[in-house]
Amino acid sequence: MSPVEWIAAALGLANVWLVVKRSVWNFPAALLMCALYLWVFFEAKLYSDALLQLFFIAINIYGWTAWLANRAETGAVVVETMGTAARWFTVAATALVALLWGSLMGSLTDASHPFWDGTIAMASIASQILLARRKLENWVGWIFVNLISVPLYFIKELYPTTALYVVLLGLAVVGLLEWRAKLRHTPSS
Repeated sequence: MSPVEWIAAALGLANVWLVVKRSVWNFPAALLMCALYLWVFFEAKLYSDALLQLFFIAINIYGWTAWLANRAETGAVVVETMGTAARWFTVAATALVALLWGSLMGSLTDASHPFWDGTIAMASIASQILLARRKLENWVGWIFVNLISVPLYFIKELYPTTALYVVLLGLAVVGLLEWRAKLRHTPSS
């Protein structure tokens, strides 16, 4: 448990709370958190999670610009939803890529738990893309990610990160409920 991990976890809480509230200020917190977690996960030999932070940095920059460009007259970020076909495609593609990524990490590196870590990474990528695109379904993805992350981080003795992901699980449920309510009251774009 390093001070860097504690700071990253605190930034993670701030970030997700701001996302739940649809605040564009979530992005600066996310960028700093990702930079710190890059180091934490690399040190823990969770290479998929470490590489994921580089993706998160790039997608958060994209998301920041997308959210700024897609606000209602009130300034609130507009929430959208996916169609059924898009949902099923996202799930199937994410599962396939997770399987392939886990195989690569297992055969090419000394990664700890390559399939578990790879599934977290690929589901996180899918969820973050949906978040950047303001899709309600991002929260379902984050609920899944948090559910499978908690036991992995616990057995890797990343206790502040384990605690963070337990809280993030609760925030993801709150986010799903709040965004669903906003979807009903937001004109389609």
